[in-house]
Amino acid sequence: MEGKAVAEKKEKTPTRLVEDVDFYFENGLMVLTAHFLLNRGYCCSNGCRHCPYDDEGRPIQSK
Repeated sequence: MEGKAVAEKKEKTPTRLVEDVDFYFENGLMVLTAHFLLNRGYCCSNGCRHCPYDDEGRPIQSK
């Protein structure tokens, strides 16, 4: 049986990433944007710089 966290991840068709929309490079490292992370549909709990999710894994509502 799959765990709850695995079952909640949405399977999506892979799309091409667009630089400066989905990611950018900083000091040779790829940094994912909030746009990409929100479209991915779940929080990975890795402390991403632009994470659009709260501590409970819910999307943070922009004002």
